[in-house]
Amino acid sequence: MTQIVKEGGKTIIKTGSRIDTMNANQFEQDIAPALVDGGVDLEMDCTELVYMASSGLRIIQKTMRTVMQQKGQFKITNVSPEIYKVLAMTGFTKFMKVEKKKE
Repeated sequence: MTQIVKEGGKTIIKTGSRIDTMNANQFEQDIAPALVDGGVDLEMDCTELVYMASSGLRIIQKTMRTVMQQKGQFKITNVSPEIYKVLAMTGFTKFMKVEKKKE
């Protein structure tokens, strides 16, 4: 279940456990208000995320692009080693800030 939390001037999107083809459209709809409503400093907290399909990667890329067009900042935090591996393999770690989960 996706949650959107405001902390100071930052908006944090807390993902659920999965972003896959079954829930990608719902996830995108859930985070849309965060992008419109002051999403210039956006963090995607992946503490609970254990699986992400290519549809999730597409949403992350689209989200990052939207934030950058607004001259904002975007980062992904608390990424598990498995999800980090996917992000690194697909080149995401080269063009966006991705922080691994602290052990």
